[in-house]
Amino acid sequence: MYIIMAILGFSLLVIVHELGHFIMAKVNGIKVEEFSIGMGPEILSKKGSETQYSLRLFPIGGYVKMLGEEEASDDERSFSSKSPLRRISVIIAGVTMNVIFAIIAFTIIISNRGYKDPVISKLVDNSAAVEAGLEVGDRILSIDGSKVFTTTDISMGIQMAKGDSVDLVVNRNGKKENITVTPRLVKENGSQIYQIGFYYTPVENPTIIQSIKESFNETISLVTQTYKSLVMMVTGKVNFKTDVGGPVTIIKMSTQVAKNGLLSLTYFLGFLSINLAVFNLLPFPALDGGWTVILLIELITRRKVPDKIVGAVNYVGFMVLIGFMIVVTLKDILFPISL
Repeated sequence: MYIIMAILGFSLLVIVHELGHFIMAKVNGIKVEEFSIGMGPEILSKKGSETQYSLRLFPIGGYVKMLGEEEASDDERSFSSKSPLRRISVIIAGVTMNVIFAIIAFTIIISNRGYKDPVISKLVDNSAAVEAGLEVGDRILSIDGSKVFTTTDISMGIQMAKGDSVDLVVNRNGKKENITVTPRLVKENGSQIYQIGFYYTPVENPTIIQSIKESFNETISLVTQTYKSLVMMVTGKVNFKTDVGGPVTIIKMSTQVAKNGLLSLTYFLGFLSINLAVFNLLPFPALDGGWTVILLIELITRRKVPDKIVGAVNYVGFMVLIGFMIVVTLKDILFPISL
């Protein structure tokens, strides 16, 4: 039951992303030849007025096939015949839908569960916070130069410092104060984590405006954290064997989260939706970000990039992504992440 919920949830993210491409293609008068959910062999298929709607075996992706997307076409309804700006609007629509989905998901969660404001409500006796001079009522604005959007930003900043001092900027009675504090390693729930020693201010019954505002903060926070995680992975600061997961890990994590209830699964899907958006915006061939770079080059130079070059670059990029997906999936099976 729970694994079915997890698979359906992941499929929903794919549908939302591809629906963005589909809607903007229609808005721009582009003919959509196929709208597919999943990859691999076709399971179900239905022909609409001009679009083939398909459900495929593996729920690890999907695609919208547009006329003139892979090869140039003189048809006025082809993707290739549209201006660079119109094509960019179609390309980034998938990512935009993922962000919108996440904001809606987080708004639902926050309005039901509330949230924690990064304002100190209580200090732990003899803690690093007391020693550094933090006070009740201080609003934490940034940590080590990074703006604080949610309390998670503070927690992540503390853990990534690994015991080194962190520089906080707080708002105290309308004035900014710079405070340096050294986290301490403490035991909590059987594991050791770094803490400063204070409690946040809970907002238990937020208004709809507060919920929407905090959902935007949550979205920006996750975008920032995802980007930092990708940088750490590229620079080798992340252990591929123990810290990187693929489709199998995602389904396993979704299944575990689903056991905690629908709201928990909704939050996790919002989290995955942001990860999917950030990954797709990377300027890598075959991804939405790669397509956007090509179209921006056309927009700036006012010259169309040759179809052969675009095709070759996207083909190589697609093969690299498939290879990476296979490697990560095998890693998931052979060296699963402990959940």
